[in-house]
Amino acid sequence: MTQPAAVPADGNLKVYYVATLADPENPTVTELNAGTSKDLSCYITSDGFQTTLDEQTITDNRLCSRATYERPGRWQKQMTLSYVHNPDSTANNVAYLTFPYLATGYIVARWGVPYENAWAASDLADVYPIQAGKPSKNPPAENTVLTVTQKMFITGESYDDAVVAA
Repeated sequence: MTQPAAVPADGNLKVYYVATLADPENPTVTELNAGTSKDLSCYITSDGFQTTLDEQTITDNRLCSRATYERPGRWQKQMTLSYVHNPDSTANNVAYLTFPYLATGYIVARWGVPYENAWAASDLADVYPIQAGKPSKNPPAENTVLTVTQKMFITGESYDDAVVAA
């Protein structure tokens, strides 16, 4: 078997905050580039874009069987962001200022395309409707920068591999 090609993670993820989307399943290039949209990619730490999926199990036992079967049950997506914090500069503190407690909007993430490439029609992106939790300033440590960690509550249907429209 030939080894399949892999895509490096470094520099190949773009993460934006978008205030509103007319159709979250098909965000448009115009919406992603709107003046109210924020490019968070260079604020989020290299390990700071955390999405998880918790999928519950439905047990399906039958009287006639000694086996226990299962089926997929409810699921929950979760997101946490960790980003740099520069309290002395509004120009360099965009992520922190974008997410005051209870702020709403969308996180849109494009995977596997160089960060520098502009949004384009037919890009695939994950779209999460969010409400910001309380920001928590992380403890300072030697040889590090100041950071904040913040839970983003997923407030509705999210879309994996949504197609960006023109």
